[in-house]
Amino acid sequence: MNPSRTAAERLLLRIGSIGPLGHLPASGTVTVGVVGVPLYFVMHSWPLSIRLAVTILFTAAAVGLHEMGDRILQTKDSSRLVWDEIAGFFIAVVMLSEFTWPLAALAFFLERALDITKVPPANWIEKHWPGGWGVVGDDVVAGLYTGAVLLALVHFAPRIVGL
Repeated sequence: MNPSRTAAERLLLRIGSIGPLGHLPASGTVTVGVVGVPLYFVMHSWPLSIRLAVTILFTAAAVGLHEMGDRILQTKDSSRLVWDEIAGFFIAVVMLSEFTWPLAALAFFLERALDITKVPPANWIEKHWPGGWGVVGDDVVAGLYTGAVLLALVHFAPRIVGL
């Protein structure tokens, strides 16, 4: 950490990186696996209204956190800040009241693949939306695409996802 940063800046960066997770190789993927999937397990049985509220609030917080964190780090979309990855994963699974390990694994791999490949309009959003909006916006798109696929599988082919 840069000693010239204020205590508040250091705290914000520590929160944004979820401690050591943002400093690991493939930090976004690791964070979704270590934090996102277990939180999906915890949250899947909550009422939909609560899951939606948590997802919306977390995503909004991610926009602000990435805005401030990237300003402190003097970059855009620092791999050290990982809240955007969790927000995208939350969006992918928010509508699911079911949890199976096959469903969680598919959600994890599909959301990560779509986030990494930046399927349109994610690539455009990332480049053209300012600050935290662009950083989190591409993850929102990946989450929406993933969520649509997962809901279709749960409805039309539940055995594929272990239901």
